[in-house]
Amino acid sequence: MASSQVRVRFLPGARCFFDKPLQVKVEGLSPHKPVELRSKVVDDRGIAFKASAQYKADELGGVDVSREASLGGSYTGVEPMGLFWSMLPETRHNKILKKSVESPMQVEISAVQGGKVLASEISYREFMPEGMRRIPVTEGRLRGVLFVPPGKGPFPGIVDLYTLGGRLSEPRASLLSSKGFVVLALAYIGYQGLPIKPTHLDLEYFQEAVEYLRGQSEVEGPGIGVISISHSGAVAMSMASFFDGISATVCINACTGNTVIPLHYKDLIFPPLPLAWRRSRLTWSLIHNARNLTPDPENHKASLIPIERATCQFLFAASEGDLNWRSAFFARRAADRLKMHGRDTCSLVVYQKAGHFLEPPHMPFCPSSVHAVSGMPVAFGGEPKAHAEAQLDLWERVQRFFKSHLGNKSSSQESL
Repeated sequence: MASSQVRVRFLPGARCFFDKPLQVKVEGLSPHKPVELRSKVVDDRGIAFKASAQYKADELGGVDVSREASLGGSYTGVEPMGLFWSMLPETRHNKILKKSVESPMQVEISAVQGGKVLASEISYREFMPEGMRRIPVTEGRLRGVLFVPPGKGPFPGIVDLYTLGGRLSEPRASLLSSKGFVVLALAYIGYQGLPIKPTHLDLEYFQEAVEYLRGQSEVEGPGIGVISISHSGAVAMSMASFFDGISATVCINACTGNTVIPLHYKDLIFPPLPLAWRRSRLTWSLIHNARNLTPDPENHKASLIPIERATCQFLFAASEGDLNWRSAFFARRAADRLKMHGRDTCSLVVYQKAGHFLEPPHMPFCPSSVHAVSGMPVAFGGEPKAHAEAQLDLWERVQRFFKSHLGNKSSSQESL
């Protein structure tokens, strides 16, 4: 059968939100013949991420990825979004980067036989629904991006904190905003004039961000939410512990003690936990396993964040397979500490085989990258399929958590 008759189709369409599932189908193949499906995306640095999977056409010459099993390649079995979450970088130790969400992420899907491309199409993975406003924030010393959803407000407000190397996460913030929240993606290091290597972090900076967000006419009060991951988790816990007006805090693979950079608040100083570099181990692929470098914060009281002071609700999400540090151990420590002080204010979810960077659904898995602190390639752990399933589950939990504890009077736009 001529390759001109082969086509790649996306349902419900070539354009959809990044966090939505997509049905990938190939038609016009020779019945019962093998075909390789390939995916490719180029990130904002020009780094290509790729995946491939082997399929066998059915009696009508079609392949439906949502129904049929991959026989080999980047994943096996029935995985409707496998061509997306299983992509890995051509250049090792890189995490996919999307700086601005004003343009979609373009994923090319190709059908290949005998090394020849029979057909290919591009899936446009959108982050912003029509009518959403993306507003750069340069208020005083604040740096970040504010996302305001379409529709009639006011909406609940959320401060989105990313981690050291990422500076801020527009993809997560914009997708969360599309669910009916005003989201401030707040940078705190190395972004638009912020120091790349600050001597310390002022918690007052984050207090200014909270007041800025609460002061927006589109934001309903009185309380706002905070979402964080990795290093910023301790910042989020500190905000909840010392600031008024924080109603709900999400901490993803965080540590209950301050790390890396001294944290100052008024006359208080939280020094970083001492890292035990002698405990670093090389994996079989000669990258560092830093899991045991960070000590138990309970043994270093000066660095321990006093979360028992907080009156908000917490959602702690942690990966047992995290090799950056002992995320599940720290999350359980946090839950135990709150319980010990009579606080019935937290939910805890642990994902057994997930890795460090739990992102919005279908984001490519990051097994390793150059660590922002050590400058060396570091393993982030997890198994790709389990990690993808954890991202999907957590994304739903985060939305339910914020809607439950912040309220949501608006209707969210669900599709393009």
